Amino acid sequence: MRAVYAEAINPEDPLSGLAVGERPEPEAQPGWAVVRVLASALNHHDIWSLRGVGLSEAQLPMILGCDAVAETDDGSRVLVHAVIPEAKDPRGFSLLSEKHQGTLADYVTVPAENLLPLPGQMSTQDAVALPTAWLTAYRMLTTKGRIQDADAVLVQGAGGGVATAAVVLAHAMGKRVYATSRDAAKREKIAALGAIAVEPGARLPERVDVVIETVGPATFDHSLKCAAPGARIVVSGSTSGRSAEILLARVFMMELQILGSSMGTADELRALIDLVATQGVRPVIDEVFAFADARQAFEKLATGDVFGKLVLAHS
Repeated sequence: MRAVYAEAINPEDPLSGLAVGERPEPEAQPGWAVVRVLASALNHHDIWSLRGVGLSEAQLPMILGCDAVAETDDGSRVLVHAVIPEAKDPRGFSLLSEKHQGTLADYVTVPAENLLPLPGQMSTQDAVALPTAWLTAYRMLTTKGRIQDADAVLVQGAGGGVATAAVVLAHAMGKRVYATSRDAAKREKIAALGAIAVEPGARLPERVDVVIETVGPATFDHSLKCAAPGARIVVSGSTSGRSAEILLARVFMMELQILGSSMGTADELRALIDLVATQGVRPVIDEVFAFADARQAFEKLATGDVFGKLVLAHS
């Protein structure tokens, strides 16, 4: 079968280890199912895998990808939940493409309970954006950020997959959304999605109850300054570096909560599917590539010049 996979690890030049070619079709173990992939999507997780983060040489070749809409034997469309329980993993789980082959292939195998039915009116292209970036954003806003108790939300670094999803979802939930970006063109795009777009570090007209952080050191001080008393600062990434200085006095005097978040549960994914379907939310798709053009899609992802999701059409 066709597949996009890591055949080598290179922290400095990750795309040098990327291969597009033939791999054996998967065989299902008891309790798992093999499904035909209709569409998949890229995530920065794929680039990190090629750098060797969470993936070792001993595990190669490893098919990349966490996101997929697939078709079962009876012709039903399903969304693949990429989180696999792992008792020996410190997190208690792994993602597809870490210990088990990923979704950037003609077929993928996952536990049967990881296949979630899709509403008939939801397009394959929209649905494939949901399982990683959009699920991460949904969990950050709801389970961790308790957005139902919030009036205003700040999303740092809008333009990336998680941050853009957070803007769209928070706006759909009726909240005032502020979003930062260094790129003026991205600020225009994010404003069109319902956010009040501001430059990084800009003073907001109010303090916010929830901050969505995927940037890290470059924005974290701003996140602290923008947080209202008792606010939740939810962190799922740190694209600008691994460590940030924190003014502890502000944390305890304002009684702030700094919360880590990673991916989401199958129940949260079901709730996200329902929200997207009932509210008419449209995930932001930057570009759709033919499967044969997967390398070009990875090259675009690596540049960082992306607004929304990059999708691979498998037909």
